[in-house]
Amino acid sequence: MHGEITEIPFLDRKTETAPREELTRIQLAGLREQVASALRTDFYRKKYGPLGITPDSIRTLDDLRRLPFTTKNDLREAYPFGLLAVPKSDVVRMHASSGTTGSPTVIYLTQKDLDAAADTMARSLVAAGCTRDDVLQNMMTYGLFTGGLVLHYGAERLGMMVIPISSGNTIRQLKFMRDFGTTVVHATPSYLLHLHAAMLESGEGRSAYRLRKAIAGAEPHSEELRRKIEDTLGIEVYNNYGMSEMNGPGPAIECVFRQGMHIWEDRYIPEIIDPDTLEPVPEGETGELVLTILCRSAMPLIRYRTRDLTRFLPEPCPCGRTHRRIARLTGRTDDMLIINGVNVFPSQIEEVLLRMKGVGANYLIVVDKNGSLDKLTVQVEITAEAFADDSRAINALRERLRSEISALITISPAVEIKEPGSLPVSEGKAKRVEDRRPPE
Repeated sequence: MHGEITEIPFLDRKTETAPREELTRIQLAGLREQVASALRTDFYRKKYGPLGITPDSIRTLDDLRRLPFTTKNDLREAYPFGLLAVPKSDVVRMHASSGTTGSPTVIYLTQKDLDAAADTMARSLVAAGCTRDDVLQNMMTYGLFTGGLVLHYGAERLGMMVIPISSGNTIRQLKFMRDFGTTVVHATPSYLLHLHAAMLESGEGRSAYRLRKAIAGAEPHSEELRRKIEDTLGIEVYNNYGMSEMNGPGPAIECVFRQGMHIWEDRYIPEIIDPDTLEPVPEGETGELVLTILCRSAMPLIRYRTRDLTRFLPEPCPCGRTHRRIARLTGRTDDMLIINGVNVFPSQIEEVLLRMKGVGANYLIVVDKNGSLDKLTVQVEITAEAFADDSRAINALRERLRSEISALITISPAVEIKEPGSLPVSEGKAKRVEDRRPPE
């Protein structure tokens, strides 16, 4: 999509291309500061005290492996103030998860922390080729969710004109895109496809819009889905990785070459571990991403298990950045489906659906019980053209889908073909899995 790249943009070229030994020095100093900060919290004091962990005990980055992991459950147990490392009077912002299971997970930021989060996001936007001449329409939810505000602050730090429209109300989204010449949007991948359908329904078509880029986040998506969005909207789509516990969006993003996401190692220490043994995986192999944040004083998180599955890309990037890259996420250790003893990730099924001609982008994976066995059903919309075909063509498409999914995941699913627009469209994170099995 991007054609020949003639200029590589940087926000802070010196830091982004720093030698590995310099990044290691920054990380070691930052880790010691984070350990000192952690020991000011109730949670880490109880965890580290009996182990004799102090800043002075961290002599090299290898000592990081001596420190215990932190999990989402730890955040819930520490709710509300057990992980706060500064006086409450120093906190200027808090964000929280929805708390649908137990207590919400909360993060706190000082003004310095907020500035660092904005600067990190600005660096990511520049790496993706955004400039102060762009108009950014932020289609992510604002409020307690970090995705809206943190990216907003980063875009303003860069000097972009920001339209803080938030999520939903597609007709209004399109009007603002036309009227204000939006060139960049921040949205979920599923909503980007919904936007394209709405453009066609409006009767104005793609030519009425100046859109050139999308920053996609909040839900994992396959390379096939990225290509579908790019082909339908005629734009470049950049994969952006973040999570509320790490200040939201910005920790890692694709540069203009889009060959994996650079993770900013002066602000985060990444590890990839085997989720079962908790030991590092060999270089280049897939495992669970573990992050230590170095750019937040209000609430340290050391060796936080993200549950996201990825791998390091060891080859150097053509952009010249020295910060390591991670591959597109392949799933999560906690959204993995176990179906009749087989591990299945929704992203595997999406990969098959989106490369098949005649298949739409909206689908639902349903898991329920058939007696004592699990039953997997994939409900998928097909395009209007495919739906207009005779029943033999539709049956052939159904069988091809069943066969290719079965070949990839080793389970033969039932495939239900749906007419266009019959499955619910989400304007936020798309709900792709419905697990109807009764609890054990």
